[in-house]
Amino acid sequence: MKKSLLSTIVLGSALFLAACGGGDSESSNGETAELDGKKVVQQSCATCHGGQLQGGSAPALDKIGAKYSQEEILDIIVNGKGGMPPGIVKDEKAEAAAEYLAGLK
Repeated sequence: MKKSLLSTIVLGSALFLAACGGGDSESSNGETAELDGKKVVQQSCATCHGGQLQGGSAPALDKIGAKYSQEEILDIIVNGKGGMPPGIVKDEKAEAAAEYLAGLK
């Protein structure tokens, strides 16, 4: 009985740790993995700006790089503008999102 309980606990812990272990930001060679700006935008911006960034309850972003520079986009993400509240995306994620959005022209 004790051996069975111990086996169950060990197996459960191993499964839990395996499921939680995939979020490291380092690649196998020890370098920090680059954030995917497109994924950040899809996760954080698509709700208001549309799944294809075509606009929705917020302006379209599908060609935002033709209107604003990367620095200007980052400023809008960090500080907000118009109806967009500040700080929805922060730090490295904000920088990755701004870089991706600046490329949409």
